[in-house]
Amino acid sequence: METHFEHELNELKQRLLEMASYAETAVRQAIEALTTRNEQLAVAVRDNDAILDKFEVEIDEMAIALLARAPLASQLRLVTVAMKISQNLERVGDEAAKIAKRARDLCRQPPLKAPPDLSAMATVALSMLKAALDAFVNHDPAAARAVIQRDIEEDTLHKQVRRELAKLMMENPENVNRALDLLTAAKCLERIADHATNIAEEVVYLYEGQDIRHMPKA
Repeated sequence: METHFEHELNELKQRLLEMASYAETAVRQAIEALTTRNEQLAVAVRDNDAILDKFEVEIDEMAIALLARAPLASQLRLVTVAMKISQNLERVGDEAAKIAKRARDLCRQPPLKAPPDLSAMATVALSMLKAALDAFVNHDPAAARAVIQRDIEEDTLHKQVRRELAKLMMENPENVNRALDLLTAAKCLERIADHATNIAEEVVYLYEGQDIRHMPKA
C-alpha cells in the first residue's frame, strides 16, 4: 500500500513531467516562430516564460517539504535530482524565450538570402531533451548515457552554422544584424542540448548512484 510520503513523491514526479512537457512545447513553438516568421507566436512564447519559473518554484517547495521528512537514501536522491532537473527545464525555457525574441526581431526585417538551416540543430536538441526525460521516466540510465554522447553531434552542427553565418556577414555588412540574431538562436539550441545532457547526467546519478558530471565524453 502506498504511503503518504510515496504519494507526495509521485505528485512531485508528475509535476516535474508537466513542467518538462511545457518546456518541450516552448522550444518547439520558438523554433516554429523562427522558421515560419510568425511574430505572434514568438511574442506568445516569450511572454509565457514566466509559467516555467512558477513551475520551478512550486517543485522546489514540494521538494523541500519532502526533504524535511528525512526520506530514505534512494528517495533523497530522487528529490534532489527532481530539483536539479527542474532547474535545467527552467533554463531550457529561458533559451526558448531568447529564440522567440530573436524570431520576433527577424520578423520585422527582410529575410536573409539563403540563411543557414537551424532545423538539424533543433531536431537534435529536442530529441536529446525528450530522450533524457524518457530515461528518467523509464528508470533507464543506459539511455541517459546515450543522450550524453549526442552532445558532440550538436556541438558539430553548431560550429557549422557559425561558419555559415560568419560567411554571410563577411559577404555583406547588411547581413550582420540578422546573422547575429540567428547566431544567438543557434547558441540557444546548443545550450538546450547542454541542459538535456545535464538532465541525463542526473538520471545516471539517480539510478546508478554515480556522479558522471565533468567526465570526458567518449
